[in-house]
Amino acid sequence: MKLWAKILIGLLLGILTGLLIGENAVYLKPLGTIFLNLINMIIVLLILSSMTVGITSIHDPQKLGRIGSKTLGIYLTTTLIAILIAFAFANLFQLGEGLGLHAAQMTPPQKLTISDILIATIPTNPVAALVSGNILQIIVFAIFLGIAINFSGPKGKPLLHFMESLSDVMYRLTSIIMEFSPIGVFGIMAWVAGTFGLSLLVPLLKFLAIYYLACALHLFVIYGGILKGFAKLELLPFFKGMGDAIMMAFSTGSSAATLPVAMHCVQENLGVSKSISGFVLPLGLTVNMNGTAIFQAMSAIFIAKAYGVPLTMETYFTLLVTTTLSAIGTAGVPGGGFLMLSAVLSSIGLPLEGLAILIGIDKLREMMTTVLNILGDAAVTVLIAKQEGELDERQYYHNELVKFEVVDS
Repeated sequence: MKLWAKILIGLLLGILTGLLIGENAVYLKPLGTIFLNLINMIIVLLILSSMTVGITSIHDPQKLGRIGSKTLGIYLTTTLIAILIAFAFANLFQLGEGLGLHAAQMTPPQKLTISDILIATIPTNPVAALVSGNILQIIVFAIFLGIAINFSGPKGKPLLHFMESLSDVMYRLTSIIMEFSPIGVFGIMAWVAGTFGLSLLVPLLKFLAIYYLACALHLFVIYGGILKGFAKLELLPFFKGMGDAIMMAFSTGSSAATLPVAMHCVQENLGVSKSISGFVLPLGLTVNMNGTAIFQAMSAIFIAKAYGVPLTMETYFTLLVTTTLSAIGTAGVPGGGFLMLSAVLSSIGLPLEGLAILIGIDKLREMMTTVLNILGDAAVTVLIAKQEGELDERQYYHNELVKFEVVDS
């Protein structure tokens, strides 16, 4: 039985068990906590080693600059589109309209500067960045480290061999840990279902449904268009190849926890080279949080309308900039997007008590957020690999050439 099927069974059994035993499901939570701790245990070293090796694999500085600028350009463009979709859906369906809530205290708007964000990406101490798990700073350090290894020539080879060995070991460790994922997912979902039940869906069902719809639109139209229109690839093999990552993302709600599985899927199932996947995917973990961007923008409008706060064009522009920066700075861990929402609300002077309205459905929201985040990263990775000639299309189509005709590029 495939891993995604085992994860699905664990997820369904967890929900059923949680609903049956209620609050006693809290005793099953350690199963999920242990599994997530195992995943978190490998993330820092996996990103550092895979990102560094990915950089060193691109020996041509022009190619590295081309891939980097292209990747960042696509990530930024899709994030802006995601926010605009959130604006459109929130206003079209009048989310939060008529709730008539009253805030005890309104927060003054806080100005976030781009310079502050840029300065925060540079680690003053890379060891401290590794210890604290600051993913963005680790990525920046890995990029510079990889470039330095390339320019060091033969003297950089020992460090490169160490990083390659570390990367291979971390991939193997990922495979071992993933064997325990059905048990971990069972524990997580049992605790969620037993603690929160289904009653919390009632008052916020509309928000959740519209959010899922916006994410689906972004996934199939924007990322589907990238794969079909630009990469000239069929969509079904992509979703089939990402099956394990999809189930992992949906059950854990953690982009960081799903990264090792996603890297395995794009390499082994979709035929992307290690050099491309090792560079593009970890970068997407930090700067391509489209699901988070949709949630934060939609939530801000929902809360504004719920509290009767008028939104001007200037407010929308501020929200666009703030949400983009917030999505880039959001950690890919459970609850990361929700915590960063406070910065978005403060930037346009919305009451932070509005967070309490949405927290009830945040776990259900986070499941779809993570799926969109991971699939978006994977779609861009496949596109970059196809354009750079580093995509094995026979592997992408799972060698089922009878069903799909591979277009020679």
